[in-house]
Amino acid sequence: MLPSKCPSCEAQLKVKSLICTSCHTEVSGLYELPLLAQLQPTEQAFIVKFVKSSGSLKEMAKELSLSYPTVRNLLNDIISKMNDYEK
Repeated sequence: MLPSKCPSCEAQLKVKSLICTSCHTEVSGLYELPLLAQLQPTEQAFIVKFVKSSGSLKEMAKELSLSYPTVRNLLNDIISKMNDYEK
């Protein structure tokens, strides 16, 4: 899993370079992490399940064995975090 926070100070990390494992071309710069990569692994997994369930919170609640309001709150927390990251 790609780290998104500095292990020392918890600041948001940025991507400095990318490399092609086929031809070894390297692209360097200073790039923002994609929004979804900034989320915790559990939050990313939640989003994947949400998309696979066609956005059905009712189906998500059943799959996760949680109440609908709990799943709704989890989604609201992720939405709030994403909104904060976009600022």
